[in-house]
Amino acid sequence: MNPTASKKVIFLGTGTSTGVPLLGCTCEVCMSTDARDKRLRSSILIEIASKKIAIDIGPDFRQQMFRANTSMLDACLITHAHKDHVGGLDEVRALNVFSKKPIDLYADIHAIHTIKKQYDYIFEAKNYPGIPQVNLHEIDEQSFELIHIKIQPIRVMHYKLPVLGFRIEDFTYITDANFISDEEKEKIKGTKILVLNALRKETHISHFTLDEALKIIEEIKPEKAYLTHISHHLGRYTDIEKELPSNVHLAYDELIIDF
Repeated sequence: MNPTASKKVIFLGTGTSTGVPLLGCTCEVCMSTDARDKRLRSSILIEIASKKIAIDIGPDFRQQMFRANTSMLDACLITHAHKDHVGGLDEVRALNVFSKKPIDLYADIHAIHTIKKQYDYIFEAKNYPGIPQVNLHEIDEQSFELIHIKIQPIRVMHYKLPVLGFRIEDFTYITDANFISDEEKEKIKGTKILVLNALRKETHISHFTLDEALKIIEEIKPEKAYLTHISHHLGRYTDIEKELPSNVHLAYDELIIDF
């Protein structure tokens, strides 16, 4: 890969599984008029030169791609197969029409098993006309190359579910985690930009709290860190930003960063 090629990340969504605002909720976050408090389900789009790689393809994917003004995708990395991370897989149909090729999906064995159950019609021996065209690639914790880019998976735990984070050069993305082993932390160290989930301030069974995420960031010591997979319980963007270290920020939908 050309080391001088432009590289950027677009936050397609930064919300938890319900999104923000939460349907029916009238709390100050859900009623906020600040666009940075409006959060679709978590996903990012990585652009390296002319190539585009998504991490996760949730139920808001169609809206997110329209908002990002793009209809092209070269590949998608799957962190895990909870619905808020793979619920937009059927939208691949439209991408197939314009790219005239299947989309490559990279996922571990746990996610592949679930995807094949949830979207059984995609993988039937006799394809129905118009179904999404995808190529599933099984990955694990070993690094691999994707369109001349080194991808380093990072194994984390989402309560009892094994989940993958991903490091691409000096950028690392981890969502839906509440435990990272010392061995896997070694893969993250040296990264310049770290994106990490921080659901809320109160303890949660399967997600890092704000304090837990900040402790991980302090241990890894990236130049910059961004918090994602945020619920309405965390607080308003403007309030939480004031509480964070100078190198840590809340991510928000449509935020674009270079790496």
